[in-house]
Amino acid sequence: MKKNIYIDFSYLITLAATFGAVIVLGAFVAPVVFHTENILHSVILDNYNAGIIMGEIFHRFSYWIYFLAFFVMFYELIMYKKGQRDSIVFASSISVVFSALMFSAVYSPNIISMQRLGAEATQSDTFRNIHLASELDFKILATALFVLFIRRLMLLRLS
Repeated sequence: MKKNIYIDFSYLITLAATFGAVIVLGAFVAPVVFHTENILHSVILDNYNAGIIMGEIFHRFSYWIYFLAFFVMFYELIMYKKGQRDSIVFASSISVVFSALMFSAVYSPNIISMQRLGAEATQSDTFRNIHLASELDFKILATALFVLFIRRLMLLRLS
């Protein structure tokens, strides 16, 4: 058994947990928050207030995403230095890091700052475009996490 098996497993668990969190936030949390009329009867949130709640959820999730980006960079640089090079791992890890940093450092702060300007700012084309780009980035992050997890699992099994 390899000496660093605990680090490898920690890495795989981190990738899988983050993938799960991305799926849960996108597929379960967002539809519930934005469609409160299907659940609540006395208090119904409009899209602006639902967006404020989602913004806060994503803001808090961004701390985990920063951790993920640095963990992926650190782990993959060590593996690269050890000679464990793979083009699929390289491409997917670069995608994870860049999409994670774009989401946490660019899209989330921009969306939150526009929300602070008021409901009118969230109706603009600029807001819609940033929001659409952040959704696309989140999907890229999920796909890259999935590919990186599967490939690292395969490589771990081969070694």
